[in-house]
Amino acid sequence: MCCVTCKEFMYRGKKFNSKKEIAQDVTYLGIHIHRFFIKCTRCASEIVFRTDPQNADYTMEHGATRTYEVWNDRREQTEDAVAEREEEDADAMKALENRTQDSKIEMDILDSLDDTRILNDRHQKVNTDKIIEKLRESKGAQAKDAIELDDEEEELVEQVEFQATKKRIGQEDEDRQD
Repeated sequence: MCCVTCKEFMYRGKKFNSKKEIAQDVTYLGIHIHRFFIKCTRCASEIVFRTDPQNADYTMEHGATRTYEVWNDRREQTEDAVAEREEEDADAMKALENRTQDSKIEMDILDSLDDTRILNDRHQKVNTDKIIEKLRESKGAQAKDAIELDDEEEELVEQVEFQATKKRIGQEDEDRQD
């Protein structure tokens, strides 16, 4: 907000000491509207604003102006869209184009819904118990193959160790004789 007398900007997060009162005979959906009285940080002139629960904001009553009002932009956008649509409806060609565009959008939405339904059907047809069983069987077969390879490797290792120990024994015998 901007003070009217001195043009000082006071930002939304600024902390003030204020006096609060409940506005008489003014409610929104049963919610009381509060009025706040504050002083300008520069010139000490009085600024009054009140809560606006409909827009989740506040409205200025006197002493300052809003620097930017979001809901005015939204309201203008919706009013512009409605006015543009009314102008297009008055023109027969524009109305036909709008109807074809709307029907195309609706068809695209229906196609995407069909795709999701098909995917959901596929997921429902999958039996997780069978998949887990197949995975266990394949892991079991791989484990058996791995065990057999391990047995073959152990035999090779035993042969190598045995031959190496024979050589060592033979060397030790020669060392003892010398």
